[in-house]
Amino acid sequence: MLYFEKGSSGYAFTPDEIRKIVFDTLERLGPKKKVLAIPPDFTRFHSRAGELTNYVYEYYGDKLTDILPSLGTHFPMTESEINKMFPGVPVSLFRVHNWREDVVTVGTVPGEYVKEVSEGAVDYPVPVQVNRLLQEGGYDLILSIGQVVPHEVIGMANYNKNIFVGVGGAECINKSHFIGATFGMERIMGRALSPVRKVLNYASTHFAQHLPIVYMQTVISEGISGLEMRGLYIGDDFECFEKAAELSLETNFRMMDREMKKVVVYLDPSEFRSTWLGNKSIYRTRMAIADGGELIVLAPGLHQFGEDPINDQLIRKYGYVNTPQVLKYVKENEDLQNSLGVAAHLIHGTSEGRFNITYCPGHLTRQQIENVGYQYADLDEMMQRYNPAVLKDGWNEVDGEEIYYISNPALGLWAYRERFKN
Repeated sequence: MLYFEKGSSGYAFTPDEIRKIVFDTLERLGPKKKVLAIPPDFTRFHSRAGELTNYVYEYYGDKLTDILPSLGTHFPMTESEINKMFPGVPVSLFRVHNWREDVVTVGTVPGEYVKEVSEGAVDYPVPVQVNRLLQEGGYDLILSIGQVVPHEVIGMANYNKNIFVGVGGAECINKSHFIGATFGMERIMGRALSPVRKVLNYASTHFAQHLPIVYMQTVISEGISGLEMRGLYIGDDFECFEKAAELSLETNFRMMDREMKKVVVYLDPSEFRSTWLGNKSIYRTRMAIADGGELIVLAPGLHQFGEDPINDQLIRKYGYVNTPQVLKYVKENEDLQNSLGVAAHLIHGTSEGRFNITYCPGHLTRQQIENVGYQYADLDEMMQRYNPAVLKDGWNEVDGEEIYYISNPALGLWAYRERFKN
């Protein structure tokens, strides 16, 4: 059921309007005794999910007993991040999701179905797990809050990905990511109904009907005065996500009439501390970069490769190599077989030899960068040449050279029209 829908590429919600929508919708849902909120973590700071969560807390008060950020495999939020993203909400309400230990299995998607929707890319069953709070917490309302935006693993982020991946377990995270990687990012990104989404929709239909989940989905894009909320959709089924995805495709997808020869991406150090996240600079631009082109990633906050110690070690061990080599590694090595999410990430992080990737890290050495397969450049030198304070998003000319600049790769998807069409 769809409880609220509004949005267009030229609309901008005001805070007072958003608050009224949240209050009116929660009133419509009726009295609740115990509520769980599942917003994104700080890596989705710009989603406006923090603001929505604040209004939920304002409405429910002590009936909002738990807030469980959908960390997936990311680091837990710090207290300062919580205070910045959710100002006024008590830190004591926040719980930490442990994707390796805090989960229960609610069902298994059959291998035959996975093989069918992935067109034979994989044929294994997918165990579906959720944080045990959802299953055992006794909530009469679970609010899943987040932003719909193009995504490299599933096509369009959010909806039930927030549940089965964001607060899901290792098996579902690893296997779902590998489905998307082997099926092909170019065939998935920007599409609401992908093989991975079909697997999660199966899980919603067969294993999660008993959970009282309502989704609050935002669509965010750049406006004259900065980031604006273009759409807000609240509901308990696929229609809510589908409508948000349609608007996101319209507002977040940059369809290019010509290929980019050189792309410079800036990674905000408060959000991007690993290549696990920072490689959005690759994921989101690879369909727009020309063969023989170059991607330069300005990464002042880069400290490591994985957000999880085990994942970090595996990335350092195998590196960002092309897909056939990753698949060979998986076939020959048990550690990657048990960490298919890392294998998928390695595939996502390669240009498949089409273009060069140069990382300019704030806290990693040349050797560390080159050991995982990227080129290295000095951050200070490159920040002087490509100054984020001077460049504007889009086409720029620097020392007589044309570049395309992106200040936040998490907010969109860029594709050359002909490559996307094909």
